[in-house]
Amino acid sequence: MSEAATVTPTPSNFIRQIIDKDLAEGKHTSVHTRFPPEPNGYLHIGHAKSICLNFGIALDYQGQCNLRFDDTNPEREDIDYVNSIKQDVNWLGFTWDGDVCYSSNYFDTLYDYAVELIKKGLAYVDKLSPDEIREYRGTLKEPGKNSPYRDTPVEENLALFEQMKNGEMAEGSCCLRAKIDMSSPVMCMRDPVIYRVKFAHHHQTGDKWCIYPMYDFTHCISDALEGITHSLCTLEFQDNRQLYDWVLDNITIDCQPRQYEFSRLNLEYTVMSKRKLNSLVTEGLVSGWNDPRMPTIAGLRRRGYTPASIREFCKRIGVTKQENMVEIGMLEAVIREDLEHNAPRAMAVIDPVKLVITNLDEGHQELLKAPAHPKDESMGERELPFTREIYIDRADFREEANKKYKRLVLGKEVRLRNAYVVRADEVIKDADGEITEIRCSYDPETLGKNPADGRKVKGVIHWVSATHSKPAEFRIYDRLFTEANPGAAEDFHSVLNPESLVIKKGFVEPSLASAEAEKAYQFEREGYFCADSVDSSADSLVFNRTVALRDTWGG
Repeated sequence: MSEAATVTPTPSNFIRQIIDKDLAEGKHTSVHTRFPPEPNGYLHIGHAKSICLNFGIALDYQGQCNLRFDDTNPEREDIDYVNSIKQDVNWLGFTWDGDVCYSSNYFDTLYDYAVELIKKGLAYVDKLSPDEIREYRGTLKEPGKNSPYRDTPVEENLALFEQMKNGEMAEGSCCLRAKIDMSSPVMCMRDPVIYRVKFAHHHQTGDKWCIYPMYDFTHCISDALEGITHSLCTLEFQDNRQLYDWVLDNITIDCQPRQYEFSRLNLEYTVMSKRKLNSLVTEGLVSGWNDPRMPTIAGLRRRGYTPASIREFCKRIGVTKQENMVEIGMLEAVIREDLEHNAPRAMAVIDPVKLVITNLDEGHQELLKAPAHPKDESMGERELPFTREIYIDRADFREEANKKYKRLVLGKEVRLRNAYVVRADEVIKDADGEITEIRCSYDPETLGKNPADGRKVKGVIHWVSATHSKPAEFRIYDRLFTEANPGAAEDFHSVLNPESLVIKKGFVEPSLASAEAEKAYQFEREGYFCADSVDSSADSLVFNRTVALRDTWGG
């Protein structure tokens, strides 16, 4: 596994301070956390923060961390999402304790707890329609009002709930609600729905159930059944903590975990809403959940981000209760640091123009040696075929230029990376005036040394052999949105970046003919790239740009 160039020590935070205090006071003798995604989409980098927090705390305190799927909404869930989430957690470098858990494992127990609440007069079957329930709930300024079914006798509620379970009630015709307080200033405490009728096939339980518990009812009980000591979630669930505690206070259960909230990750130039990310996928605005422009872990992986870089990013942004927008440049800086130290070098010409060395014989072939990494000899060397015809980048040649231009100019010299000094003597153009060929001469005495007569050659450009290089497609990825906070736009579609993907055709040095998928390379003077894990093959090379060599947006 690649390690980031500069690994920062794990900083303390308010959650670790709480854990330290709990252990010191004997409230807990060990730490047990969990990562509880809903399998209704691929994980994104915001989830990576939670993964690193929950699994990282378990590792640091020699405790346990469960992977639990909160799978209470079968209409939006899929086994593909389950599998992708497991893969993402493993790829980030973490392993859960014991078997994978599912909230659906506890459906029988959850049903029994719902029955217990009914018997205690703390839950009732409500026949109001969903719209009527919303109307009765009130507003932030006005209290709600009681449902006319709120005082239905216990025995009748038990019978109605049994009918719901047996499939004798239509969807939307009724639900089970907790009886709490319709005048509570906290909206989620105004008799929340805890069970609803859904005739939906479940990816784990099949067609056994036609009623499904709500998340807020399920989550706290699942935590308790698994012996979770510290239930960590993001700030949007802060009010829900009251419901979390109310449920556990009113059922017969031994363990009562405590919920703690931290700020979610908001990252510039992207969105963290699964609903919005799903719309990008379903509307065909990206190629899928693993599109390299997506902030999903799968997308970042396909783009060439390493597990170490994402873990380091999550460590650096820290854990607080303060909501903020993290600069995307911070994420890009971390992957640059990682790849600067760990990515071997290679040469690729993304916008090629042919250069012919006229004082080399036809068929000339010379194998030059170049280090795989300029600062790490352990990476070894690679061979570069040097031939009469090569490709250089079109931007590396001008017929005329000022002294600030350090590349090839007609009548002047430049060094080819790891090779010789060449001088541009002539250009060949097509009928439209486009340069099709640059004719040069080379100095055979300049391999690895400066010209003997003291000529100063300041520029260095990259190149590949025209006869030995491999054709390749280059996908130049940029930020998905043009606005730093696209979620604030009236329609986030309106700020999609039309230049978020630019495809170019060029050539790579022959050492990349069998480039391993997702393995990072620094294409000299171009950026960091990796072979695409979906579309690249030995017969059709495709490289994704992970990140430019420097921040091109900073100005």
